[in-house]
Amino acid sequence: MFYIIQQTLNALQLGSIYALIALGYTMVYGILTMINFAHGDLFMVGAFLCFVAATFFHMSFIPALLLSILGTALLGVVIEKFAYKPLRQAPRVSAIITALGVGIFLENFTLALNPYPRFIPPLVCNLTWTFGELSFSLLQVMIITLSVILMLLLDFTVRRTMVGMAMRAISWDKSVAPLMGIPVNRIISATFAIGTGLGGAAGMMYGLAYPVIDPYMGIMVGWKAFISAVVGGIGNIRGAMIGGFILGAVEILVAAFFPSTYRDFVAFALLLVLLIFRPHGILGKPHAQKV
Repeated sequence: MFYIIQQTLNALQLGSIYALIALGYTMVYGILTMINFAHGDLFMVGAFLCFVAATFFHMSFIPALLLSILGTALLGVVIEKFAYKPLRQAPRVSAIITALGVGIFLENFTLALNPYPRFIPPLVCNLTWTFGELSFSLLQVMIITLSVILMLLLDFTVRRTMVGMAMRAISWDKSVAPLMGIPVNRIISATFAIGTGLGGAAGMMYGLAYPVIDPYMGIMVGWKAFISAVVGGIGNIRGAMIGGFILGAVEILVAAFFPSTYRDFVAFALLLVLLIFRPHGILGKPHAQKV
């Protein structure tokens, strides 16, 4: 029983990080029907901003978290303005290639500044509780709790605020939304800011939980978060949350009972199986197109 509870806590920690990153993918897709393949590298930027805040400015947990969120949010808005906005009317493949190019630029820019793996100093006291064979730390509790709070705040924002209503209106019909007085450009910028800000928060949490960071850390984590978004139903916010926790649970269970090298194989196999039997995801809905 203790072993099951221990693995459940580990799955919640990893799944909450995947879910936060997946929200960025699903929000951008819901608004622009575009996959922001640079999102994983923005997650990496969030981790390095936390490293800078903790190492050079000696910030505590909350200021470092705010720097990671605000820094990545600002970077996301700048990327949208200069890289994606000019391509809104272009063929979709142009935006995909641009997103891949932005991701490669971020990786190599970070590599030029810092070519070596770095360690993030601990920002949370090393407090651990042990009950029999069950052991969990204050950092683990903070990651899970903070992730859930951020997800609930996002869900409330999208469903209960005017900004969220405008997001849903643009997602429903982008051509009619401006006629209703909705500032489409500002709402799209807000969507990128929120999505990349959550990715930055996930980067900081990941960097604290798994302290070694490097410029290429966002590639595999970004792909797995994308899988989470697809599993839950890309474009559906609650689906992205569920998909993140499902993928986190699958990876932890595989590592617990099989060699850890099987984790990535199972993660991508899960995506393939889902695309075969339910291509629109768990909470996603198939889009009927009139012809």
